[in-house]
Amino acid sequence: MNATSLLVPESEEELGRRLMAYERRERILSEARVGFVAVALVVLILVVLFQLHFSLTKISNNFSFVLEGVGTTIYVSLVSIFFASILALIGALSRLAHNPIANGVAGLYVSIVRGTPLLVQLFLVYNGLPRLREPLTEIGVPASIAQLLVLDAIPAGILALSLNYGAYMTEIFRAGIQSIGIGQREAAQAIGLTPWQTMRRIILPQAIRVILPDIGNQFIAMQKDSSLVYVFGVWEITYRANKIARTDGSYIEMFLLAALLYWILTIISSWFQRQLERRMAHAYER
Repeated sequence: MNATSLLVPESEEELGRRLMAYERRERILSEARVGFVAVALVVLILVVLFQLHFSLTKISNNFSFVLEGVGTTIYVSLVSIFFASILALIGALSRLAHNPIANGVAGLYVSIVRGTPLLVQLFLVYNGLPRLREPLTEIGVPASIAQLLVLDAIPAGILALSLNYGAYMTEIFRAGIQSIGIGQREAAQAIGLTPWQTMRRIILPQAIRVILPDIGNQFIAMQKDSSLVYVFGVWEITYRANKIARTDGSYIEMFLLAALLYWILTIISSWFQRQLERRMAHAYER
């Protein structure tokens, strides 16, 4: 009887190991099948492109020139997502405030920005704001302050992207803050915390965990939308690819190269996003 009771746990443990090994093997096989299909599709696309006189030589000759625009794309995206997050937090707190002025201003900001195209907003910031310099100086505004409305290409692009994504992220921040139970606010009030202390120490740390995946998605989208600043002559990926394509007509090669670089940036950003989410999940598990 004792020997039988000792054998049962061992057989259960062995069965568990076999199940885990089977699941691991099936997962590897599934990933291998998906990878094989992806490689087959890439090969098929390349065959079709070569039939259409696709030139790898043009890509290899201009790869480094287009690649230099990656730094500008990342810089514009990182700075824009930083300021967009600040605007989104301010907008979300204003939307949740009982102050009708703050609520109304934030609501109008979100409505206008979300209701107009990003390209139009870019032109308004870059070409429209400088037109206000003279009227402002005529009504007594110091010329040094009015001159601040005349922005270079990169600052104008960052401002427009920040305003645009700040409006969209306002709703993300608002939903994340509202997802925290009201009981925690009541508990914070019970121990004497002010509303600001409650928001800073209790609500926001938990809300960040909720909204982090959406912020990552917005950053990935911003990396692609940052290509629109090429209309101002910013030497990012799209501008560089278009510059080469217009000289020798290699539009397919150059814009496929640009698409590949954006795709790689998206893959890298998605990887960093998953790692950050895992770290935050482990922190909350502890």
